[in-house]
Amino acid sequence: MTETKLLPAGTVTILCAGDAPPAVFATPGEALATLTGEPAALHTGDALVRDDGTPTGPAVRRCEQLRELADGRTLVSASAAAALEGVTLHDLGVHRLPDLTAPERIFQLGGTPAPLRSLDAVPNNLPLQLTGFVGRAAETTEVRGRLAGGRLVTLAGPGGSGKTRLAAQVAAAAARQWPDGVRWVELDAVTGREEVAELVAATLGVPVEPHAGAARSIATDLRDRRVLLCLDNCEQALDGVADLAVELLRSCPEVALLATTREPLGVPGETVWRLPPLAVEEAVALFVERAGAVRPLFTLDTSSAAAVRSVCTRLDGIPLAVELAAAWLGTLTPHQIDAGLDDRFALLTRGPRGVPARQQTLAASIAWSHDQLDDEDRAVFRRLAVFAGGFTLAAAGGPAALGRLVDKSLVVAENGRYRMLETIREYAAARLAEAGETEEVRDRHLDHFLALAEAAEPDLDRDKDAWRARMEPERDNLRAALEWGLAREDPTRGRRLAAAVAWLWNLRGRGHEGLAYLKRAVARCPDERSTLQARLLTGMGLVADTTAPFDLEAARLGLEIATELGEAGLRARCLALTALGHLYTDFDAAWAVALEAEQAAGTDGFARDSALMLRGIVLHARDRHDEAGPLLAEAAEGLLRRGDRGLASTVLSAQSASALAAADLPRARELAERAVEVAAPLGDFHRVNTTLCRLAMVHCLAGEVDAGFRVMEPFLRLLETAGDVFVPGMAGVMGELHRRRGSLEEAERWFAREAVPGTYMASQGLAERGAVLRALGRTAEAEGVVATAVDLTRRWGLPSALAAALDEQGYLAAPEQAAELHHEALTLRLDHGLRLGVLDSLDALTTLLARTGREADAARVFVSCSRARAELGFPRRPAEQETLQALTTEDEPMSLDDVVAFVRRTRGARGRPSSGWGSLTPTELEVVKLAAEGCTNPEIGAKLFMSRGTVKTHLAHVYAKLGIANRTELATVAAAHLA
Repeated sequence: MTETKLLPAGTVTILCAGDAPPAVFATPGEALATLTGEPAALHTGDALVRDDGTPTGPAVRRCEQLRELADGRTLVSASAAAALEGVTLHDLGVHRLPDLTAPERIFQLGGTPAPLRSLDAVPNNLPLQLTGFVGRAAETTEVRGRLAGGRLVTLAGPGGSGKTRLAAQVAAAAARQWPDGVRWVELDAVTGREEVAELVAATLGVPVEPHAGAARSIATDLRDRRVLLCLDNCEQALDGVADLAVELLRSCPEVALLATTREPLGVPGETVWRLPPLAVEEAVALFVERAGAVRPLFTLDTSSAAAVRSVCTRLDGIPLAVELAAAWLGTLTPHQIDAGLDDRFALLTRGPRGVPARQQTLAASIAWSHDQLDDEDRAVFRRLAVFAGGFTLAAAGGPAALGRLVDKSLVVAENGRYRMLETIREYAAARLAEAGETEEVRDRHLDHFLALAEAAEPDLDRDKDAWRARMEPERDNLRAALEWGLAREDPTRGRRLAAAVAWLWNLRGRGHEGLAYLKRAVARCPDERSTLQARLLTGMGLVADTTAPFDLEAARLGLEIATELGEAGLRARCLALTALGHLYTDFDAAWAVALEAEQAAGTDGFARDSALMLRGIVLHARDRHDEAGPLLAEAAEGLLRRGDRGLASTVLSAQSASALAAADLPRARELAERAVEVAAPLGDFHRVNTTLCRLAMVHCLAGEVDAGFRVMEPFLRLLETAGDVFVPGMAGVMGELHRRRGSLEEAERWFAREAVPGTYMASQGLAERGAVLRALGRTAEAEGVVATAVDLTRRWGLPSALAAALDEQGYLAAPEQAAELHHEALTLRLDHGLRLGVLDSLDALTTLLARTGREADAARVFVSCSRARAELGFPRRPAEQETLQALTTEDEPMSLDDVVAFVRRTRGARGRPSSGWGSLTPTELEVVKLAAEGCTNPEIGAKLFMSRGTVKTHLAHVYAKLGIANRTELATVAAAHLA
């Protein structure tokens, strides 16, 4: 057989025009002179020429791919454009081409520029390839066809057979079939069943809802999207991949899966396509291209062609084996490589029975490469097997040996990190075991990552983003080190590592995994009362913040030990975590413990800022926004400075809510958007979705209902399968969105879910639910729900929620009682600076005025309130606007302050007497009762959640109405009326 020869053509311009084969020219100008108007592409680069004169090589393939994008025009690469003068070129920008190598700047020759249908047109994270894809044209077409006809295609074959590269190429070539994206997930470091879906969720950016689990969360997110999901190196976790595949095939009709593995998944609907070896000519072309990286002047001439062909044939055309062989051209000739393979194949032909021939061949090529290493490099090679998920240069012990291993394709370098292909890592692990070094090297691996984690700990108090950037890439190594360390007879190092990386589990919804490690670490020495044990318990409290927010046991035990040992910093942190646990159930306890934590914090910035945040949130919940503001601002500054994104996003959300309460829409929007931005990198279900709820509420109250639903849409997908979840504000915002859209039945269902029994949130959503029930004509139910709301909001001391409940009672009451209720609600809102609520009070009073025959006054209040709403950006709910819009007047609208004064001024003349016991308002009566019980002004203010000055004002009004001068007289009068 005549051997194919490949000779250099030098740097040329390649022209691909119409359906004609590629042609080469000395210059771009010469190529342009031959154009006939067909779609064409020009590219300048180094080319090789076959025996028959046709050009080949990476530059030719690049030009062919450009032609595929031409769409009736002529495209020019940057290298060709640099040599063109006197022609009109339109810069179309930088684009990725289907070969997945480096992006290319592309120009259009003349005409009207139009967008390119490049790989960038479809959302994707397909891996950047540092070398070109050689051959496999028939296989690519075949797999694309099978993928179009079936939703799960598995590329099966031995390690190193090119499954990954072919899958990436198929995905790139077919990307337009999946407009919602092509997503690539590398599974070579995954071994656990549950880890597969968790890694896929992290790659897709899908928050994992703890109750539903990762697989169902993914399925919910992808349910009606057209996505191609590529799962690479599945053999390490076949069960987990199979579980996820079944879930997606069952739930997501337009999602396709392309998997690579050494053995099929074995699930219904799977199309197994076994990858054949490269054709000999393709293997030779691959050898030549890879050889060019180590011997730039290498070409396939008469003396080398036979030897290269022999190498490729005897390696069964397995791409990895060919590349390993080609890498030796830096030191060996093709003939020496061929001779070396002779000996190694003979050595390994009696390998394990039952192993496919191609597996034996690959083992031979790896063994041969391994045998070429000197003793020092072999030792480095086998010891690298302990790394999971890659490693750094420092972790590997230095550049010299590692560089040689990279040169020999035994280690892959990518983006500053290194890794072994899994097949090679398994081979290295076997050599490590043969050398009897596994225990020693795993101990060193543990020591390295323990030192790394402990050295990084100071960043936790000054720059958590830097700490995360340092630790997150090592997650798999940290897992491996923890498993080894916690299983040792002396678990001290494993326990220290668990304590050092506790914060890692607050990322990507990994809280349950982190708690499991921390619990194991604590359980190894359950009776120990040491600083290390206190640190582990504190770590459990930190992780439980969003994973199990009502579980205070770890923080309580940590506090006990830290106090016993005099560990002030740990004690302060445990106090802050305990206060956080109290927040939902006991404001006073949360405040007291947070204050103690703040006083104990000393130089511990996290404990101090956490305590400040908690005190600010207690005040915020009680609508004491002027007092809460400075505390929250100070906490936010420290938390953001250190990169404490979880707590910082909570503070920003609270600040946004305060701005809403004050009717400051621009600031509320800015803070809500900032909260989402801060929380997003955490990928945490609780934090991210809490901030999304706040942003959606801003949109909702601003009348941007569709925008609010869009913000909530990804979250809602998860909730469909999540069951009962705890995300504060979620049900309330969904209820309000549906209410404003007119979906009252759906709104009522959501508001019913907002209340969380046993917490202050038991009162949340009740007034709104009552309003919806009233609108639905279910008056009796509404009355019961609203009565409960009034009782709970008074008990918890929630002025804003109480005002909403009082207003709703007013809508259900007779006019005289309604006036009392609406004016009490208005007073609460004015006393606490709740300007947004004041608008609701004015609408309630407008309705009351109209009900009692005072249409002129109602119209004045309506038009004045309408102008205030327009100026502030808070439109009425559509149903309420429709109800009131018939009220008209020619009077000029009053300012918001003036219309408030107007409704308060015109109140008494229409019902309540101006003096005597009957003239007292409900709020004044509450003040009288407490004063008669002997409460001081500060105590009355604390109980009724108003300032001391407001209490003093109420008492002055009471004295004037009753004609008395002091508390002694008041006690006498009250005793007679309250008996």
